[in-house]
Amino acid sequence: MGDFLNQLPAILGVIVGALGTLLVTSFTDRARWRRDQAVRWDTRRLDAYVAYAATVKEIHALALRISAPHRRYSKSRPIDPEQGIELLDEANVRRTQAWEAMLLLGDETTVTAARSWQNAVFAEQDLCSGDSIDELEWQSAVEAVDQARDRFYLAARENLGVHAGSVEQSPFLRAREQAVPSEFGESTGSSDQLSGS
Repeated sequence: MGDFLNQLPAILGVIVGALGTLLVTSFTDRARWRRDQAVRWDTRRLDAYVAYAATVKEIHALALRISAPHRRYSKSRPIDPEQGIELLDEANVRRTQAWEAMLLLGDETTVTAARSWQNAVFAEQDLCSGDSIDELEWQSAVEAVDQARDRFYLAARENLGVHAGSVEQSPFLRAREQAVPSEFGESTGSSDQLSGS
């Protein structure tokens, strides 16, 4: 019995050490799992944001091309209206699919910004379906698209934890606008300049 009592502190030390190791390992594994899950969902969220943005941008570019013959200062390469509408329909199918991923993975602020961008592009798309387009109305629609895109990217970057300064494009695009006399005698730029990269 005396030997057991002499060894008791060592036995207790081994038990406490084993429990401590088990707790630390469990905590570390749980933290690693959470970190891996966060990276996994951030990667999927990034993919969803990129896919959605690409389809909305494609619809925007098609609207510019379809409307080009009806806009005096357009710099877009015109496309046959029937072919353009067919391509728009295909792009809208892809956008609808990308939208589902946005709804599943995006946070509320990003989804709201994405919806605003989508609605601005829809308004632009509606304008390009007519036989004539008012230049000022078109320019206003393109500016709305550019600003909505900026808000989407701001929200998406915030949600992904990207804090590396502003990437707003609408101020850059407005500054790049070239002065061209409008039919009203005012100086206006090509609305295609506003829709840039």
